[in-house]
Amino acid sequence: MTRPARAGLGAEGFGGKVRAMRFLPVLAVALASFNAIAAPPDDAGKRLHAFFDQEWEWRLNESPQMASQMGDRRANDRWDDRSLPAVERRHQHAQDALKRLSEIPRAGLSEADQINYDLFEDSLQRQVEGHRFALWLAPVSQRGGPHTADEMASSLRFDTLKDYEDWLARLRAYPASLDQATALMREGIKRRIVQPKVIMQRVPAQLDKQIVGDPADSGFFKPFKRWAAAVPEADRARLAADAKKAITESVIPALRRFKDFFEKEYLPACYDAVGVWQHPEGEAAYAFQARSFTTTPMSPKEIHETGLREVERIRGEMEKVREKVGFAGTLGEFFVHLRTDPKYYYRTGDELLAAYRAMSKETDPLLVKVFRKLPRTPYGVTPIPALIAPDTTTAYYQQPAADGSRAGQYFVNLYKPETRPKWEMRALSLHESVPGHHLQIALAQEQGELPKFRRYGFGYTAYVEGWGLYSESLGNEMGLYEDPYDKFGELTYDMWRAVRLVVDTGMHAFRWDRQKAIDFFLANAPKTEQDVVNEIDRYISWPGQALAYKIGQLKIKELRARAEKELGAKFDLRDWHDHLLASGAVPLTVLEKRMDAWVTERRAR
Repeated sequence: MTRPARAGLGAEGFGGKVRAMRFLPVLAVALASFNAIAAPPDDAGKRLHAFFDQEWEWRLNESPQMASQMGDRRANDRWDDRSLPAVERRHQHAQDALKRLSEIPRAGLSEADQINYDLFEDSLQRQVEGHRFALWLAPVSQRGGPHTADEMASSLRFDTLKDYEDWLARLRAYPASLDQATALMREGIKRRIVQPKVIMQRVPAQLDKQIVGDPADSGFFKPFKRWAAAVPEADRARLAADAKKAITESVIPALRRFKDFFEKEYLPACYDAVGVWQHPEGEAAYAFQARSFTTTPMSPKEIHETGLREVERIRGEMEKVREKVGFAGTLGEFFVHLRTDPKYYYRTGDELLAAYRAMSKETDPLLVKVFRKLPRTPYGVTPIPALIAPDTTTAYYQQPAADGSRAGQYFVNLYKPETRPKWEMRALSLHESVPGHHLQIALAQEQGELPKFRRYGFGYTAYVEGWGLYSESLGNEMGLYEDPYDKFGELTYDMWRAVRLVVDTGMHAFRWDRQKAIDFFLANAPKTEQDVVNEIDRYISWPGQALAYKIGQLKIKELRARAEKELGAKFDLRDWHDHLLASGAVPLTVLEKRMDAWVTERRAR
């Protein structure tokens, strides 16, 4: 999955951490590129693109943390303003932006700009609609939030003296930022918009790891352990001393206050059960989340039933592999075997990391079998930070910096390697790196003729994650599933996303308890209990997001099958992939029209 930016406008959702992620509707939506040769812009086109540029600059100013992670260092000394007045200001801005957009005559735009207009308008409308549910009043979850802002240091450049001075300014301003989060959460308590206790009980242990005795052990001190050559020797001791002082006198006391508030006020006020149905407008809030993340009008009931059908189908495919490897027991017993036999696991985190990196190198040269156009931007394979590794999922992807200063990163979880089976690594890597998230997101960023919000926006989750899940199946065309256990890993990951449709809707719409969701997952996939529990807890903290993967994958597979049937021998998979990716992230309805038009054009040839 892509991981939302830890802070920024897109991260003020129900415990959401957006790395690239990211996910609640935001202004900067990655709109479609249709590779059309645009006519010289007329007045309406000029006004529209000026509007887009203004909105992009506004967003960077409103979210200095997002800007920093993209490589824009103009506001590197500030945290995002997450105060209640700032939230209301952004809501008003979205309404004003809708009005300004409506004043641009849509009929005077080119076909491509009409689509851009419609998508941007839709993103603003969803932002305005989503404000009603106030999910930004729950900015903390077990997967992170402002209490783990130290992770940001790993994605920033420290090349100049000013870079270090800016980070010092952020350390000194950190108490105010954490106080703003506390104020949001207090308002959430009043309005009964909180998180469930079962997942929030993990947070105090995370805070304990942050409240260090030696400031040099703090993640906030990390930049001062490695100096850029441009920083004079005379400044290094001063900067390090100032950083230790800021951590000791500002950061640590703020974290202690936050922990005190969290344990005494917030945790007791959290929901006793799981599921967003406990929200004051729970049914409407979840239906909105489902529509937003899937970019379809599907209801939670329709999504739930789709999941059940997919679970049944994939179980049949799993039975075939069980028989092929000669396992005599039931499918459930085969799951237990795969979870428990030591031969399927590495002994150490270092061995696991080395294997992930070797696997990625094996995949890279095979991409030409299924793509013509590949991204220039590289990616790396990096361990998930130890602070959050016990409480987060198996892996995630972080997009490259916009200025080219940071490659894409495929983060892998090395915590308890004895719970990370070898047979799942292939499908996971295809999803998170190439041909999945890195290939798709890096290609979008490299379309230099596009406005910035189209290249760097967080996109539509159903497209982005649907592509990631679809990419797992491309291991078949690339010859990477010759080992039947690797193939079973692909089926396991497909099942995992089918299960999500059932358990996410089950907990948030149909009031399943946490254990029922865990049991359903374990009964239908061989993923280890450690992973299953973390996954279920992720769905609890982030209602609706997990629905996007399978819904998006099913649509992409449907469109490919349709194209293959219509074109027969004229169908070229590499051309089809390149055209699909050239659109950028778009709603599934827009993607369907685009790909059907491609088929019509190819048939006409």
